[in-house]
Amino acid sequence: MSNEVALRADHERAERWETAVIRVLPYILLASSTVITVLQTGSVHLAAALGLTFVTTAWLLWLRVLDRSRSDGPLIGVYYAGLMVLCAGLVALAPWYGIVAFIGYVHAFLFLTGAWRYVGVAATSLIMAVTYMGGLSRITADDMWVWLAISLVSIVMAGTFFYFADTTEKYGHRQTRALAELHDANTKLETALDENAALHAQLLAQAHEAGILDERQRMAREIHDTLAQSLAGIVTQLQAAEQTMDGPSTSRRHVTKAMDLARGGLIDARRTVHAVEPQVLADARLPDAIGDVARGWSEANDIRAVLTVTGDPRPMHTDVEVTLLRAAQEALANVAKHADANRVGLTLSYMEDLVTLDVRDDGVGFDPHATRVNGSTNGGFGLAGMRQRVQRLTGRLDIESELGGGTAISASVPAIPAGGGQ
Repeated sequence: MSNEVALRADHERAERWETAVIRVLPYILLASSTVITVLQTGSVHLAAALGLTFVTTAWLLWLRVLDRSRSDGPLIGVYYAGLMVLCAGLVALAPWYGIVAFIGYVHAFLFLTGAWRYVGVAATSLIMAVTYMGGLSRITADDMWVWLAISLVSIVMAGTFFYFADTTEKYGHRQTRALAELHDANTKLETALDENAALHAQLLAQAHEAGILDERQRMAREIHDTLAQSLAGIVTQLQAAEQTMDGPSTSRRHVTKAMDLARGGLIDARRTVHAVEPQVLADARLPDAIGDVARGWSEANDIRAVLTVTGDPRPMHTDVEVTLLRAAQEALANVAKHADANRVGLTLSYMEDLVTLDVRDDGVGFDPHATRVNGSTNGGFGLAGMRQRVQRLTGRLDIESELGGGTAISASVPAIPAGGGQ
């Protein structure tokens, strides 16, 4: 913006200078020439000089009414030719009018273009050469070559000046165009900044809404993976106790398991409220945590569950470990509710850039592509939540199953080390 202001200021100064030259300078020069001529004694052509001065003044005033936008047209050419004729007549009467004849150079530069500028330079130089020699009356036939030589030198010098002045003018025009382009660019930039600010505000609002939705989904997954599973286990144990009321020891065992599940659900509920990692991960590494979950699930459901760990077990980012732990819990909960399995195998694999959890059972299986009651083809809410967790880490969840052939669930997530970014 500062460059634009500087260019605009330079352009305005040039306009003011040009206006002063056009409107004021010619009259000052004409008045000066006339005063000096009047003061010179013995001028036999004083009346003619004064009359021609009046005509020249009127001619200069005519320039004021010409439309500047037509400066390349024939009228300005007529004006300049008339000015040269008047200046030549004044110089012929009194050499001091060479002072006003100088304006021919200025007006040639301001109003003529192309080769016509140099024609104006030549005409003005021929008139000025008469002044340099003391007036037309002092030029004899023998002095013509001197007048021509002076004229030639004046033409060369003035032409050289005009060449550099013309180059400067073209540079000024380029500056003017650059000023206009810079102004347009600044206008577009301001518009773009306004649009960007509006877009930024819109993105902030969308991000806020997305954050709220993501938090709701996270809480739903946490509740499903903790409270819902614990409550489901409690219901299962109490139903088993109800069916074995005749055997006090058996009923007591089921009630004890139900109480343990309730306590675990209460702990998970508190952890969920405070949005921290599961209690089982607070004091254990992931393989140990999944192993504890598998053993507890196996005891609660009387189904054999075996965990195998491959690769180099190492601490992973909290989100990675929580995602795989919840995947193990959800997969085992689904086996207990739906699979009617006798054996479950869990494999936790540590690779260079991935950590994978595979859960396989020998149960009744299901059709992964079948439409559920909720209209989903990706399983129930538990599998959908598991998929969301995995995809949140740019991971992948694969489900393979067939009726009577068991089910295999594989969750793969990036191996982000503990303390690493996401």
